[in-house]
Amino acid sequence: MHEAQEAAAAAVTLPDVPLLDVRDLHVEFRTRDGVAKAVNGVSYGVRAGETLAVLGESGSGKSVTAQAVMGILDSPPGHVTGGEVLFRGEDLLTMGGERRRRLRGAKLSMIFQDALSALNPVMSVGAQLAEMYSVHDGMTRKDSRAKAVQMMERVRIPAAKERAGDYPHQFSGGMRQRIMIAMALALEPDLVIADEPTTALDVTVQAQVMDLLAELQREYRMGLILITHDLGVVADVADRIAVMYAGRIVETAPVHALYAAPAHPYTAGLLGSIPRLDHKGKELHAIKGLPPSLTDIPAGCPFNPRCPRAQAICRTDRPPLFDVAPGRASACHFWKETLDDAG
Repeated sequence: MHEAQEAAAAAVTLPDVPLLDVRDLHVEFRTRDGVAKAVNGVSYGVRAGETLAVLGESGSGKSVTAQAVMGILDSPPGHVTGGEVLFRGEDLLTMGGERRRRLRGAKLSMIFQDALSALNPVMSVGAQLAEMYSVHDGMTRKDSRAKAVQMMERVRIPAAKERAGDYPHQFSGGMRQRIMIAMALALEPDLVIADEPTTALDVTVQAQVMDLLAELQREYRMGLILITHDLGVVADVADRIAVMYAGRIVETAPVHALYAAPAHPYTAGLLGSIPRLDHKGKELHAIKGLPPSLTDIPAGCPFNPRCPRAQAICRTDRPPLFDVAPGRASACHFWKETLDDAG
């Protein structure tokens, strides 16, 4: 039965159909302080071989969306209250628990932000990698250990055979992140979600890890969702960008189009806060104020209290995602004026 289901699911994955299709996803957290609406109607798709970067400040809903997709949302207090998450045409949200566990790791995988917390501190890294092969592929102990070493070599960990017996705390932050990448790609999944994979690393190591991830993504032709708050990290690796604010997507665009001319004031503010060589000596423009509390999201456009372009309509009418251009959308009543200013 499982094999028949998988064959049917694979058959519906055509070149023009997203590998992952998130539709109108809603997630809320029921707390003592009230209901925090963390994700409010998020929709996006990712195709095989494509990299989608999901950007936004902390608390915008980026990681919660990913956790809902992976089925690892802490519940309670987190609850998916609406929407669909289609993977190869099957809705992960209505799928049985056992089948979803079989997909996780083998077809869907995740690279976590804090490798030291995500890895088991009392197991060697080689044993943790080998366990994936023995559990999912039924390999012998000897073969799974050999495969683990090969994967460590693939992510360029020096002296992999000798270091396979070391524990996570014996590796540097950059090497631990490479081990996390090795674990995520061990079973050659179709889709990988990388949640802030370079946050705790210095700039040089960030670049090395991102280059490695991009290289492996091309090699395995997997879909990649890259979650970050740093637009500088994704400029050279993403195909498309989705910008989130207060649990909503406020702009989507091909990466180069978005960098050239943002169509939402929030995106313009994020881009304006990035240091640039051609602006040496000039003041950086920070976005004033703070993101809203998710238990008390403002009426109208959630960004209106911080927006330099806000007018009366912004405080009463929530803007939908307007079609700006082919493949581009913006949730701003004044997207045309924002584009004109950027141009």
